[in-house]
Amino acid sequence: MKMYSHVTVGSKDFEKSCQFYDEVMKALELKRTFSLPEDGWAGYGLDNEQPRFWFGKPYNQEAATFGNGVTIGFNAKNRKTVDVFYAAAMAHGGVDEGAPGLRPHYHPNYYGAYVRDPDGNKLCCCCHLPE
Repeated sequence: MKMYSHVTVGSKDFEKSCQFYDEVMKALELKRTFSLPEDGWAGYGLDNEQPRFWFGKPYNQEAATFGNGVTIGFNAKNRKTVDVFYAAAMAHGGVDEGAPGLRPHYHPNYYGAYVRDPDGNKLCCCCHLPE
C-alpha cells in the first residue's frame, strides 16, 4: 500500500497549469491521465494507475492559494532528472526557489531543486542516490 492516495494543489488558470505541469511531469516520466477542462481539473500519474498528483479550482469557489511552508517533493531516479525537471519548470512559467545541487545538510547524497509553479505552489524534485 502506498503512503499517499494523492496530492492536490490549487490552480487559477487551467491552460497555464497544463502547460507547466505537462512539461514538468514529463521529466518525471508521468503524464496527464485525467483532464476535465470545464471544471479546471487535471491529474498526473503513470499509465494504468490512478492520478497521484492533481491541480484544480478549489471546490469552495474561493481563490486558489498556496500553503505557506508546504512543499511537495517528487523523487527522481537520478540527478539528471532533477536538472530536467528544473529546466522544464523554468521554461514554462516556474519561479526559482533553489537551483539543482547537492544539499549535504539534508544528507550527503541529497541532490534537489526547488521551484514554484505559476500559482505559487512550491515543488521539489530530489534524488537521494549517489551519482
